[in-house]
Amino acid sequence: MLSIEYAPEFIRTWKKLPRDLQDEVIDRIELFQHQRNHSSLKVHKLKGDLRSKWSFSVNFRYRIIFQYAGKSKDVAQLLDIGDHTVYDP
Repeated sequence: MLSIEYAPEFIRTWKKLPRDLQDEVIDRIELFQHQRNHSSLKVHKLKGDLRSKWSFSVNFRYRIIFQYAGKSKDVAQLLDIGDHTVYDP
């Protein structure tokens, strides 16, 4: 099972979300933790300035940016959450 770490920025942003969206985020993180390549997550590597990062979908609007840690990619550090503007530097 994938271990999850939370960056401070991710936690701050998550706390500002509406409660129903917070619950949806938790559900998606649990799915990612157990089935990281589930098709509904749309996991993909990012490009450009974020080329060392990855992303997965919460819903049609919100995305979670993360990076793998550990030699075997057994830890994912969740960095930020937001709409597509979360990709902007």
